[in-house]
Amino acid sequence: MQVGIKVEVVTVNIAAIIPARGGSKGITRKNALPLAGKPLLAHVLEQARLAHAVDRVIVSTDDAEIAEVAGRFGAVVVWRPAELSGDSASSESALLHVLEHLRMTEGYEPDLLVFLQCTSPLTLAEDIDGTVRALLDARADSALAVTPFHYFLWRPGEDGDGVGINHDKRVRPLRQERERQYRETGAVYVMRTAGFREARHRFFGKTALYLMPPERCLEIDDPADFQVAEVLMREQQRVKRLGLLPDPVRALVLDFDGVFTDNRVIVAQDGSEAVVCDRGDGWGLARLREAGVPMLVLSTEQNPIVQMRCDKLGLPCRQALDDKLSVLDAWLGEQHISREEVVYLGNDVNDLACLSAVGGGVAVADAHPGVLRVARIQLFAKGGQGAIREVADLILQQINRGA
Repeated sequence: MQVGIKVEVVTVNIAAIIPARGGSKGITRKNALPLAGKPLLAHVLEQARLAHAVDRVIVSTDDAEIAEVAGRFGAVVVWRPAELSGDSASSESALLHVLEHLRMTEGYEPDLLVFLQCTSPLTLAEDIDGTVRALLDARADSALAVTPFHYFLWRPGEDGDGVGINHDKRVRPLRQERERQYRETGAVYVMRTAGFREARHRFFGKTALYLMPPERCLEIDDPADFQVAEVLMREQQRVKRLGLLPDPVRALVLDFDGVFTDNRVIVAQDGSEAVVCDRGDGWGLARLREAGVPMLVLSTEQNPIVQMRCDKLGLPCRQALDDKLSVLDAWLGEQHISREEVVYLGNDVNDLACLSAVGGGVAVADAHPGVLRVARIQLFAKGGQGAIREVADLILQQINRGA
């Protein structure tokens, strides 16, 4: 991670603070609720840690569960006192408390303070860096992320007469004729720390604007917002995942247990075994075969079930493997395909060597933590529950995009 942003010859030290209390008036325990497989707080936390501008990420909270999430996703926790944790407590009071805590316990004070809202889960690292850059480029004192606003605002007037707020209701100008207006996104704010301490408010002095794309501007206030965010986030991640695939993908290689199956086995009284597979996975593999993508299954286990399933799907299979990578390399040599052109889908530690070696290491959603750390792409689906279909759809989207 890049530390600080250099402006002329001065290095600016920047801390990001995310207030995340346990209580919530609109949605109970909102900040810890799951969104796209992770707690709401985790999404902004991850992007804050990816931001080049940010040196430290700090979460201010009064809640043990939120503190655990913060620690798990790499943030420092500063415990917020009860008097600053109620519905009437301002975000500024939480920020000032963190700054005072850091100064008293560490003698540390950042040059710039980035205030992030965990209720804006679509925020990306580039939005954080962009807001910092807007402040520095404009030599401003404060900055915020905004998005274009083209709507007409109204308020009730006397006798029920509607009154235009940002327009004269007698004139209906075209969008291109109107003065440019922007809506505060609520996602990212940046302040010079000394000025913020004095003003005790996020907007002081000269304020710079960072233009944030509308598709990333959503605040979670109502239960329906979670559903909207889920859709937008999956689309955001789909686009990102397409960019992480090898281009082009020339082969798909798969583990069996925990990928075709949910990693469980059904053992009958006579000792015979059975597993449950997803028919949708088979459909996805059939479409890849039609598209001409070579495929291979590599399994550490020796089990007739593996061979039977692969035979039905028309997939070549290698079993009882102690060294999957050497077998993979031999097969790639026969196919005249390089490692960098391969997508490998796995779930456990015996897949680590292959996942690390290929251009597109992919993990099922319930993979071993070590596998999730190595994989370039983490799927939404679990093993045996549509994971293969999900990766097949991604590859097909890339193929169709390039057609």
